Amino acid sequence: MTVEQPELRFVICIENTDYPVALERRKIYQVVPDERAASHDFLRVIDESGEDYMYPKGYFIPVDFAPSIQEALLRAA
Repeated sequence: MTVEQPELRFVICIENTDYPVALERRKIYQVVPDERAASHDFLRVIDESGEDYMYPKGYFIPVDFAPSIQEALLRAA
């Protein structure tokens, strides 16, 4: 039996007013799936600390990359 890998998602930060140390505007962040966060209009992203935290969904715009670019982003992290 194979375990399905979660789909990789990335966003670009467009706002960081309340979190200037944790988020950089115009930077790409990886999204960590979190249905509970989503139900409250938040996204869980891996921020500048290297940990995942919840931030307002409106601080980001989603971006789609080809699989090869996603792999390169993960290697660079």
